[in-house]
Amino acid sequence: MTFLEMLQGAQRRNDSMLCVGLDPEPRRFPGAWRGDPARILDFCTRIVEATADLVIAFKPQIAYFAAHRAESQLEQLVAHIRRVAPQVPVILDAKRGDIGSTAEQYAVEAFERYGADAVTLSPFMGFDSVQPYLKYEGKGAFLLCRTSNPGGDDLQNQRLASVDGTPLLYEHLARLAQGRWNLNGQLGLVVGATYPAEIERVRALAPTVPLLIPGVGAQGGDAAATVRAGWRPDAPIVVNSSRAILYASAGDDFAHAARSEAQKTRALLAAARPV
Repeated sequence: MTFLEMLQGAQRRNDSMLCVGLDPEPRRFPGAWRGDPARILDFCTRIVEATADLVIAFKPQIAYFAAHRAESQLEQLVAHIRRVAPQVPVILDAKRGDIGSTAEQYAVEAFERYGADAVTLSPFMGFDSVQPYLKYEGKGAFLLCRTSNPGGDDLQNQRLASVDGTPLLYEHLARLAQGRWNLNGQLGLVVGATYPAEIERVRALAPTVPLLIPGVGAQGGDAAATVRAGWRPDAPIVVNSSRAILYASAGDDFAHAARSEAQKTRALLAAARPV
């Protein structure tokens, strides 16, 4: 099964475009767990169990684990997702971007150590920084394209005078992901929810690749505008929300509150989908 087929299957099964980002911050954990990095796995597994039937994917952000020496907890978390929600893909948010043997080792980390189904990558060192990940059959890679941070304009929104048509850099990346870089249909693109007009532009240039869209929820992205801009029946959009779901409650009812917030966000996304 390809990664695209996995996403499409999870989308149909859970009737969802929602991805829950797993960004554990111990200082925001509830009750007696607050401030305790040893509880990262406990916190995240509760979130997973509460939302597994509501999502198209889970997206653990590796820095939130590595900063607390919790890489082993991340390994256990992915294994737990496999047990309780085997139909839900895991996207490792790592934003790797290196070449040669180093990229090969990062690919081993993502797909063999952690067992992720896809990984986020920075493509700005060129195709040879992406290619090692594409050697893993059935795995996916989401390339940073038009990110939601203000500083994205510094590079992504600049014109390439040496490329025919002088496209903006993010437009050129979208064409590469739709075209010659996408050797086995394994590529997707990361486009921030804070720029719905640019999601629409990326979708026009890359009509068949999945889009990973962070920025809904605490970052202020418009969920309905995001869906209207990116939705295609044959190319999933993976709309990520992290903090708004993880920290919907600071109390012992945090998992129940997370489920309620996930249900609300999933419904909002579904309501914006064209009939």
